Amino acid sequence: MEFVVYILFSVTLQKYYVGQTSQLGNRLDDHNSGKAAFTSKGIPWKIVHYFPCATRSEAVRLEASIKKRGIKRYLQDKNIL
Repeated sequence: MEFVVYILFSVTLQKYYVGQTSQLGNRLDDHNSGKAAFTSKGIPWKIVHYFPCATRSEAVRLEASIKKRGIKRYLQDKNIL
């Protein structure tokens, strides 16, 4: 099973969100349907970028490092923004 770390952006809130999952399409649907409490106020969310990971532990580590750096700054460092 492949995991991904994904970064979302809410135009409504002008904020980024990072998470990890094995089913990106389903997870995005959860965020945009209000099922995920933390992101329910930022609907609609759009995928900015995602990073494939071989294992869940790799995805968890990458998610943590992105949060530690700051999502926007991390994206700028990687020339994604």
